[in-house]
Formats: sequence, C-alpha cells, structure tokens
Amino acid sequence: MAISTEMDQIRKGIQPAAWARAGALLLKAPTVFTVGTGRSGLALQMAAMRFMHLGLKTHVVGETTAPAIGSGDILVAASGSGSTKRVVQAAETARAQGANVVALTTTPESALAKIATEVLVIPAADKQDFDGTTSTQYSGSLFEQSVLLLTDALFHALWRSSGTQARELWRLHANLE
Repeated sequence: MAISTEMDQIRKGIQPAAWARAGALLLKAPTVFTVGTGRSGLALQMAAMRFMHLGLKTHVVGETTAPAIGSGDILVAASGSGSTKRVVQAAETARAQGANVVALTTTPESALAKIATEVLVIPAADKQDFDGTTSTQYSGSLFEQSVLLLTDALFHALWRSSGTQARELWRLHANLE
C-alpha cells in the first residue's frame, strides 16, 4: 500500500509539459542513448528497449556496440541526486558533441540538471533519504520505480500518438531469447 500511495504522489508532482517536450526531443533525434548507474540504469535499460520498439535507433551507454554520440542525438540520463559522476560526465560529453540531454532527477538544481536540455524532476527521495521524510522505502527505490513507470508512460504516449499498431511494434521484439 505504501508503494502505490507514494507513486500516486509522484504522479501528482510531475510536470506533463516537460515530459511532452522530452518526448518531442526523442522523436526528432537521430539516435537515442540512455545512461544511469545501479537500479536507475537498469530502469533506463528497460526504457531503451521500449524506445527501440518504437523504431528509434537506441543504445545503452557502456555497451560495447554503443557508437559515439553526435550532434542532434539525445542522451536520456537518470540520477536521483543529479550528481552521479559517470552520468554527469556522459551528459557533459553529450552536450559538447551537440547532443540534447534529458535529465531525470529529484534535484532540479543539480549538476546534471544544469547541463540538461530538458529536466524531468521526479519528486521522489534520493538514495540518502535515511530519515524517510520523502519515502518510507529504502535507498532511492521510489526514484527508480518512478523512472521505470514514467518512461513506460512516455513510451505509451508516444506509441499511441504514432498510430502504430502493436503488431507492428512486435516485429522489433527480441527473437533470440
């Protein structure tokens, strides 16, 4: 019950216009990259799969087949604190190459947010909310759950607005499982 209550609070605290702008950036980018560490990174790997299902050329930073990011591309970066070194460095590199950066963070004044083209503030606890003032869950769980659910919601909105049938997306589903 606590998780669903907290997710409802997140839903009420997001800014739909920012998510719509992020969706527009995704659709116009030649290539989509995702970066995050730990559980946030895992959630973004799931988002990368869904972006690929939309037909977007998508890569996960750190995978051996990920190419260089370039002008006009987009980096979707998640860090609850907005200060995770690997994520901030990737965002700096992306911007230096002329790419857009969409930051998912709890901290709108963070280093990551300052670099970003678009900031998607997720009003969740970061992993050091030891007093449980924002979430009763452990160590950033609410942020990580939110990254997964909100990027899935973004995928769903982009998919529905595209008019593409589910059967058409299925042709891109993994078949070497």
